[in-house]
Amino acid sequence: MPSSQSDWDAKHRLAAETPPSEPASIVRELLPLLPAGPALDIACGTGRHSLLLSARGQHVTAVDFSSVALGILEARARSMSAPVRRGQGLREPGRPQKGGLELIHADLERIRLPERCYDLILCVQYLQRDLFPQMARALRPKGMLVMETFTSAQLEFAGGPRNPAYLLETGGLREAFPELCVLFHRELRAGVGIASLVAKK
Repeated sequence: MPSSQSDWDAKHRLAAETPPSEPASIVRELLPLLPAGPALDIACGTGRHSLLLSARGQHVTAVDFSSVALGILEARARSMSAPVRRGQGLREPGRPQKGGLELIHADLERIRLPERCYDLILCVQYLQRDLFPQMARALRPKGMLVMETFTSAQLEFAGGPRNPAYLLETGGLREAFPELCVLFHRELRAGVGIASLVAKK
């Protein structure tokens, strides 16, 4: 797995030459049930989930460490005639947000998420444990979190992260957000080691 911004930029440049990745199955399957208010896509990459949410008229704040990934997302959004703009940083919205994408280039290890701002937070294939409390606080009452990340079972399979710092232990995701009510949790160990969570504030 890439570890530096330049590594991620290089990875995304290669990805730009191939068709966009499909959204994660958990996001596609749950889409009709997910809140339609302001959303935050953490470590959005080239925006497979941000574009999906934006397409249904949802305002999405998309955050990533890679400026290359955000550039690809911006180009794809414009090709779909989706409203898109570059933001200067995460902030509490001053007025109700209408559709469109706001792209934020930021180091997630240094970021502070505004509290009680989002009806939906997505975090797919990104693990930063010290961000968990901020994610829970950033949700509005009745807001939902959808998270999916690799577990230590991934070491049995090819690809994915190998560093234990980026792998959750069995059952770890279920216990990661004590402030939230778990609506759905599963762990897969078939060709991939991955845990999925849907939780509500």
